[in-house]
Amino acid sequence: MDEGEEKGLISRGRYELKFRGTECLNCGHPLGMSDKYCPNCAQANSTKKLTIKDFFDEFLCNLINYDSKLLATLYALLVKPGTITRDYIKGKRVSYTNPFRFLLSLAFLYFLMVSYGGAFSNLDDLKLDEKINQTGPLSFSFDGDKTAEERKKDSIESEVKLDKLFRGLDSIKTNNPEIDKGIQGLDTLEYLIRAQELKEKQKDSFMTADPRSYFQRLKEDPDSGFLKRMEFFFVQLRNDSITSYAEAKAKYDIDDSWKTKLAFNASKSSLRAWRQPGTWLNDTIAKLPFVIFFFLPIFTIFISVVYIRKKYTYTDHLIFSFHNQSLLFILLILSWIIDSIFDWSTAIIFLLIFGVYLFQSMRKFYNQGFFKTSIKYLFLNSVFTFLAIITVLLLGIGSVFTY
Repeated sequence: MDEGEEKGLISRGRYELKFRGTECLNCGHPLGMSDKYCPNCAQANSTKKLTIKDFFDEFLCNLINYDSKLLATLYALLVKPGTITRDYIKGKRVSYTNPFRFLLSLAFLYFLMVSYGGAFSNLDDLKLDEKINQTGPLSFSFDGDKTAEERKKDSIESEVKLDKLFRGLDSIKTNNPEIDKGIQGLDTLEYLIRAQELKEKQKDSFMTADPRSYFQRLKEDPDSGFLKRMEFFFVQLRNDSITSYAEAKAKYDIDDSWKTKLAFNASKSSLRAWRQPGTWLNDTIAKLPFVIFFFLPIFTIFISVVYIRKKYTYTDHLIFSFHNQSLLFILLILSWIIDSIFDWSTAIIFLLIFGVYLFQSMRKFYNQGFFKTSIKYLFLNSVFTFLAIITVLLLGIGSVFTY
């Protein structure tokens, strides 16, 4: 046995002692025979020509190394709440996967499973756009596909019903002044209802019959805001053949302002979301992994304030948030798998498990008693819930406008 073998310097393949060099082939840094890697650039210290076997050996080595980190991370997260964060910020980082990359991978995996698991795909088959034509308008004028004769027939039927209703009210006379006064109030209500109906009919008819003139009035009306322009474009996109802003600009002689462009794009995206709710939901869910990386740093500010007396940096608190959020995604993935196999509904159970885990994680990482941890636990969860609701609402609104 030679000196190299006695010192344990020999490795397999490219890393054998006979292939070691005295200078890094990448950066030129001086190397010793004991240097398996260059301390300056981390390239392997080997002068051996690469073979297919070398590629295969390195692939297996890297795979086993990644799996060992992954298993260590999973074990620490599942069994030792708070411990992995304490170890990581103290410098024990080689044994664990990067918390930021680990959370991003889990988030992508979970939302990919949810998006393509078929949970929302059936919503596109509801054909809400066609049902609205049958049941009547919601907030916008959806009866533009009907012929003039059909709209006239609907109008007559509505007026007949109102006439019957208010003729019945007029025939009611009582000796009670309060009741009679209420009936007189209903007569006034009749006038307001009819006036509003007439106004809506005129507006809808004008909007579909002469959209160019209608939009000119919108431009001249100082009270005409963003929503009215959205309503105009929504109706035209739904009932007309336009597909782009350039077509709308040429056809309706609209102004080329940022407000008009935004209203058009928002209306077009809203219409697509309305016609394909399942696809829209999947598209929105696909954006959640990115949203998390904006949401958690904001939430971490509140953790820093709550634990301001602890000698932890903002980054330490952020790593704590990432580790706990990773554990949440692991539990949600397990829940999804179990539900898919056995057709159960275990999400609430796993969320309760996470609630207990989070409490223990806070106690062990921040090293505080039961009472203090309980108060801070309730406060931070309330803040988290509030921020999550706001974030989801903003994401949903933004997704509708940009879909």
